[in-house]
Amino acid sequence: MPPEHSPAPRIVTPGLLRGWPLPDPGEDKNARGRVVLLAGSRRSPGAVLLAAEAALRAGAGKVTAATLDGVVSALAVAAPEVGVLPLDANAAGRIDPSAADEVVDDCGSADVLLAGPGFVDPDDAVALLEGVLPRLDLALVLDALGSAYLTAHPDGLHHLEGRAVLTVNPSELAQTAGVEDDEVAADPVGVAGEVAARSRVVVVCGGTEKHVVTPDGDSWTIEGGGPGLGASGSGDVQAGIVAGLLGRGAEAAQAAAWGGYVHARCGERLAAAVGPLGYLSRELPAQVPAIMSELA
Repeated sequence: MPPEHSPAPRIVTPGLLRGWPLPDPGEDKNARGRVVLLAGSRRSPGAVLLAAEAALRAGAGKVTAATLDGVVSALAVAAPEVGVLPLDANAAGRIDPSAADEVVDDCGSADVLLAGPGFVDPDDAVALLEGVLPRLDLALVLDALGSAYLTAHPDGLHHLEGRAVLTVNPSELAQTAGVEDDEVAADPVGVAGEVAARSRVVVVCGGTEKHVVTPDGDSWTIEGGGPGLGASGSGDVQAGIVAGLLGRGAEAAQAAAWGGYVHARCGERLAAAVGPLGYLSRELPAQVPAIMSELA
């Protein structure tokens, strides 16, 4: 059962998570859900691999990467466990909005869509997601520049009835909320709460200290992780972990709290083994299974 409502943010601890256990993983890959990643661009193709591996390491049964046609061959070799859906690119090297029908069709057999890792242009992100998100009825993780969709359409995920998680850094949260960065710095929980209530999404925001806020005003704080997590690709890994947990059947707030906590502990493990700075985001996913096993 989720923790009881509290007017103040609660600190996420191993004890809190053990009292909020994840659904039983089931006996086969179908029981752990299928995750589709709508991700990547010519400028940032590696985000797809980071998010896909993280989703699998968190326990997702199947992962399909819907990304640029020019990327899928390399991705299939680097991650043979990941299925691929090749999509056309526009002239700027981003997923063309005309690919929306293919994505929607493929999501018909999916449990979760993770959209946003590797997106590099807000306008192109909105154009693509306008053709996809209103037509879906499944759990969603909207990551990074995918948040531009909520900036343009604050009520655009209401039809998902609370099954959406927004994973953003403080600047992306400010853009989504329509406020200045210093307002987020002064009151991250308050700003996240406004976005969560307005758009009916669970918000995960932060770096060394993360905040998880639900549309109903429940909130949690995740401490630690260290400065090494403030590096390219780290957010893609966190979004993948959250998506994998949703695929396993976790509800949105649970996936957000567990995902943010596991991501923070991954950073601490690598900081101890490698150093507080300089470990690579691609090293984070391999830490996930052991940390989750310890929390079981």
